[in-house]
Amino acid sequence: MSSIPETTDRAAQAALGPPVTTKRQVPWRLRALRWHRQLALLGAATLVLWGLSGLLHPLMTTFGPQQRVYYPPRAPLALAGGPEFHAILIAAGITRAEALRVVTGPRGPLLQVTTAAHAPRRYFALDTGAELPDHDPVQAAFLARHYLALPAEITAIDEVTAIHEFSPAYPPINRLLPVYRVQFATPDALVAYVHTETGALAAVDNRFKQRVQHWFQLVHTWSWMPPEGEWLRVAALAVLLLAMLGMALSGAVMLWTLRRAARASGARRWHRMAAWVLILPAAGFGVSGLYHLLQASIAPSPTGQRLSPPLTTETIAYPLRAQWSDLARGLDVSGLSLVENAAGRLYYRLELAPAATEPRGAEAIRNARFDGVPRTGPALYVDAASGAPWPAGDREFALQLGERFSGLPRDALADVALVTRFGPGYDFRNKRLPVWRLDYGAPLHTSLFVDTRTGVLADALSNSELPERYSFSFLHKWNFLFPLGRPLQNAVISGAVIALVGGLAALGLRLYVALRRARQRRDGRP
Repeated sequence: MSSIPETTDRAAQAALGPPVTTKRQVPWRLRALRWHRQLALLGAATLVLWGLSGLLHPLMTTFGPQQRVYYPPRAPLALAGGPEFHAILIAAGITRAEALRVVTGPRGPLLQVTTAAHAPRRYFALDTGAELPDHDPVQAAFLARHYLALPAEITAIDEVTAIHEFSPAYPPINRLLPVYRVQFATPDALVAYVHTETGALAAVDNRFKQRVQHWFQLVHTWSWMPPEGEWLRVAALAVLLLAMLGMALSGAVMLWTLRRAARASGARRWHRMAAWVLILPAAGFGVSGLYHLLQASIAPSPTGQRLSPPLTTETIAYPLRAQWSDLARGLDVSGLSLVENAAGRLYYRLELAPAATEPRGAEAIRNARFDGVPRTGPALYVDAASGAPWPAGDREFALQLGERFSGLPRDALADVALVTRFGPGYDFRNKRLPVWRLDYGAPLHTSLFVDTRTGVLADALSNSELPERYSFSFLHKWNFLFPLGRPLQNAVISGAVIALVGGLAALGLRLYVALRRARQRRDGRP
């Protein structure tokens, strides 16, 4: 076992106070002290840097702008009468479409057709079949007003802009593209980002949130660095996190192994007491942050979505609107879309209204955004050529989508489940509920999340990514506190971070400075 110089022993004992006499000296205990002191500046600075910048996130989610309505606009579908869908499409010269849905617009139901993933959606009035030119920005403004409860006669709109790429103002965490940026003429510069294909509010922003988000990205994630410098960003952040973890680990060793004959006083006493309580949260933040950083650099999470192959609409023949009164009798149909099964047959998918009541109030809506509430209920399928029902229904269509997106046979599936809540495996960033989760074994070892409303692959999660998701969810974001509600959860996390910065970093730095001054006086240096 290697020895430690006598001067180092004396300095360590002077810093810690008189040690308890033991029969055997254990040098690695003093090594822990040496490492703790050497990492003090860098580790404490990292704790302060990420602790204070991390507080910006609960500040942003608690006091930033919030949507005031949770569900998208809905009206009972009264489709009886009017031109049939296939007649509308033929007149418009549309034979292929990425997606086709009936949505609620400013003046009632509209037929929405997505002809290409990044092209503006096309809209048709259901009563006349006439196309509404350049209506996609109008639909975006309508949806933004709906979610934010801003009547047109009160709040004007300055600008509606199509967004096709992620940016610091609209970061990749929002997942959905393309979206519209709806800028309202309000004193706080309120902005809504709307995804018209799903009718979802992708994000909401204002001047306060923009400033807080800017500083969070600047200090906490370093996302200001250019893509070509990504390796440098990862390396620099990893060094800082390792310094913080090394400081926490060496501090833990000192807590458990070093004993004093005299009771410490002042800052040393409070620092030691705080460490007993806060060493595990500090290590949890550091480990989960480092894991998240490395996982994202090795296997970046997918953004956006994958659509099914385009639908060939020429086979639509069933007069749905003429038969609507009989077809929808006794049903609360809240949505309609066109999908294609594995055999190439088109089906009208009638989605029923959800059984759950709509969340109301700021806290209920905030919890629903993060925890998830299904926006639709069960679904019925009607053959678009013959009108015959498809009894296999939603689960079978989800299985077929899995075969389409995975390229694997059905016997590769390990499990199938309907997801109605957000969680570590499928979180609020995806904005879609309900979806079907398809768990694949070898050779894919991945879970696919498919949205049967329009045949979209909403997300994919490999088994190797799941531990990191749980680590970040529970050790970094403390989602195990979700039963307390989002505001109280934010308050607890903020309190813990403030205690970490004050009890460990600030007091530790004070002790470090005091020790340096004592050594300088002992050595006769100014």
